[in-house]
Amino acid sequence: MTTRRSFIAKTACAAGFLPFSTFAFPSVFNELPNDQLDVNIFSKHLQFLDYKTTGAVAAEMGFNGVDLTVRPKGHVLPETVATDLPNAVKDITASGINCNMITTTIESANNPIDVSVLEAASKAKIKYYRTNWFQYKEGMSMQDSLLFYQKEIKKLGELNKKLGLVGCYQNHAGTHVGASYWEVKKILKTVNPDFFGTQYDIRHAMVEGGNSWENGLRLLEPNIKVIVLKDFKWGQINGKWEAINVPIGEGMVDFVKYFKLLKQYNIKPPVSLHLEYDLGGAEKGEQKISVDKKVVFDAMKRDLKKIQQYWKEA
Repeated sequence: MTTRRSFIAKTACAAGFLPFSTFAFPSVFNELPNDQLDVNIFSKHLQFLDYKTTGAVAAEMGFNGVDLTVRPKGHVLPETVATDLPNAVKDITASGINCNMITTTIESANNPIDVSVLEAASKAKIKYYRTNWFQYKEGMSMQDSLLFYQKEIKKLGELNKKLGLVGCYQNHAGTHVGASYWEVKKILKTVNPDFFGTQYDIRHAMVEGGNSWENGLRLLEPNIKVIVLKDFKWGQINGKWEAINVPIGEGMVDFVKYFKLLKQYNIKPPVSLHLEYDLGGAEKGEQKISVDKKVVFDAMKRDLKKIQQYWKEA
């Protein structure tokens, strides 16, 4: 573990522009307490920073690690993954935090680019990866589409076993495969659960499931490997009802109840924190943002603080 002194020395140049007075040095230098979650910041929201500064900023804010985007328009591009991923992991972990998970567009073990991403992830000691969202096949029934992806995931699970990885499929709101809990359960039916599961997203679960999200959690809890945390509320935009993304604690997600259920199921998975509300383009992964960086950093700190607070309350 990097010491406080060496951390400051290593990151002083990379993060020299940061307003250090607004940050407290994190608990990254100590063991993670039992009453805290392992929270990783989704690097989509820091794509205006390079690898080293991303790690430095995440460490300063108190995150345990970074969920790194390895996909088109991400922090690491699939076509350069062999060289860029190890450099990214090295630079991020230089600040004393982890880089144990990546978000990808992986879909098939038969795709050479997808395989190259997984091989690079294995060499870089990544543990978890999230796949792409699957779409229902044109000209194929919904049931047959689910069986098709069930086979694709089984093959990915077999490859994961060889490479020492754990794949995750995220439940999502909308018309992609996995908006329903039962769709996720179906496509995971035949894969080895040690090497492929779900990235459970409570925001999307509540948007799609309303009050039945507890049933969805109960159904999928044996498959949960990683969770995503974000919040939302229903509101009207130009006269149309939509799910509006908001900071943690300002929306409809009952985090205390959710966390109590996770504890009841003896689940304490790694967390990927997403900030999908307006942050001058950072919420969309823009490389140039229209707000001061401090606005983004302060929002991340607030959401992180709320998450840890709710976990303790639960």
